[in-house]
Amino acid sequence: MGYLNPVLSCSSQIHAAEEAPVSGGGLSQNGKFSYGYASSPGKRSSMEDFYETRIDGVDGEIVGLFGVFDGHGGARAAEYVKHNLFSNLISHPKFISDTKSAIADAYNHTDTEFLKSENNQNRDAGSTASTAILVGDRLLVANVGDSRAVICRGGTAIAVSRDHKPDQTDERRRIEDAGGFVMWAGTWRVGGVLAVSRAFGDRLLKQYVVADPEIQEEKIDSSLEFLILASDGLWDVVTNEEAVAMTKLIPDPEESAKRLMQEAYQRGSADNITCVVVRFLANQGSPSLATSG
Repeated sequence: MGYLNPVLSCSSQIHAAEEAPVSGGGLSQNGKFSYGYASSPGKRSSMEDFYETRIDGVDGEIVGLFGVFDGHGGARAAEYVKHNLFSNLISHPKFISDTKSAIADAYNHTDTEFLKSENNQNRDAGSTASTAILVGDRLLVANVGDSRAVICRGGTAIAVSRDHKPDQTDERRRIEDAGGFVMWAGTWRVGGVLAVSRAFGDRLLKQYVVADPEIQEEKIDSSLEFLILASDGLWDVVTNEEAVAMTKLIPDPEESAKRLMQEAYQRGSADNITCVVVRFLANQGSPSLATSG
């Protein structure tokens, strides 16, 4: 994902071309969910994808926080969001009592703080964020940009986020109402430059490219099997249904995240590829799942 201008898309991570794919995973202390991740530069010479998998305690509740952050115009925005968004969220006074408003505040606060931190920079980095927050029996998915969250519920693939593209009717209207424009340049782009309509950073387009997340809540019950978060390096070449079908076959979430990443690479994805898989275990009753990590 990124800019039209190749000069703007070079990354400060010049060593990234030699980076090998990474993967890992874990299990929540209460045994209710396991998770895995896999991330690779893919065919790109720079790495601008970041991810975060975190289990924390807030007011005595075990909370899972998972995110995929796909940078453009350099890696700085995505790296900043990785390191700051969830800390800002769990320290929000309304995190438990009004989680949705806490998420919206944390997204916007993190964006504002990133832009302040960039005051001396000439570059104009930005980032998507697709995040999942697990608290009690609630799953809250928040999204800015074109990374995507997909769940498997009752065996069916369901997208629980919407890719923010400039040609969507409501997004285009919002941008034009703010004085911006959308034009075709290989794909639809804000100002003829940026292929997503919402993002962190992007100082020069900030008036139009907002960091307001769309938030969807799902109940965690026995029908909710797993969640996939991934950058567009996966979704450009693998459908929601294909990703769910592949993940169903592999109980271990790290192995399933690696499988998705490898499949995207083999199908010719030209982007960095990052996948996070979260398995919901409490009501599934399968010993093979309960020991996965």
